Amino acid sequence: METKGINLSGIPGTAMRVLTSPSAFFREMPKTGGFVEPLIFMVVMGLIGGLIQAVLSIIGLGFGMGVAAAAGIIIVFPIAVAVFGFVGAAILYVIWKLMGSQESYETAYRCGAYISAIAPINAVLGIIPYAGSAIGIILATFLIVIASVEVHALPSQKAWLVFGIIGGILILASVSSQFTARKFSREAVKFQKQMEETSKAMQKQAEEMQKQTEALQKQAEEARKAAEEMQKQMGK
Repeated sequence: METKGINLSGIPGTAMRVLTSPSAFFREMPKTGGFVEPLIFMVVMGLIGGLIQAVLSIIGLGFGMGVAAAAGIIIVFPIAVAVFGFVGAAILYVIWKLMGSQESYETAYRCGAYISAIAPINAVLGIIPYAGSAIGIILATFLIVIASVEVHALPSQKAWLVFGIIGGILILASVSSQFTARKFSREAVKFQKQMEETSKAMQKQAEEMQKQTEALQKQAEEARKAAEEMQKQMGK
């Protein structure tokens, strides 16, 4: 693995090129050169995405988590992105190989790493129910198709067919999981309200029973005093 100097200041420009001129970027992207540079790029994109998601959550536009949990996202998100980068590259490598690509795993990894430029965008899209994740998957699919054509020399129609089907499946899975999660969340809120109402009703019943008990005790005390007074009068 080559360890030439990494230009961190060039990462924003690289991300902009991936997003604004993907065809030119992937056409000119070195197919080799080690894993360090693309890995750092992916971690930085993950860190930015985590920061955005944390801020949105704190102000109530994300998952509505606390400051501590949001801070955890900032730490976990880039690590998860880096780890998934190697796994995702392996998946892409196998798919591209089956499609006829002659490129190496390193090339597949570099493609996947630079596609992570969409991580900050996906973090913002996450606040849009259902459509946000779908748009993110479509954007990723578009970049993967561009990489398939420019880097792996695969036919555009073939790339769109294969990754379009995969993207469609992922969109259906994402929408379905969100629908299930939101339904579960609504049911959980409804159940919590029912439990709160039941608790209040039981507390009210307990208070009424306590009042009745106190009233009975008071009546018994009055009866006892009356009996004692009667005994005194009879003893005179």
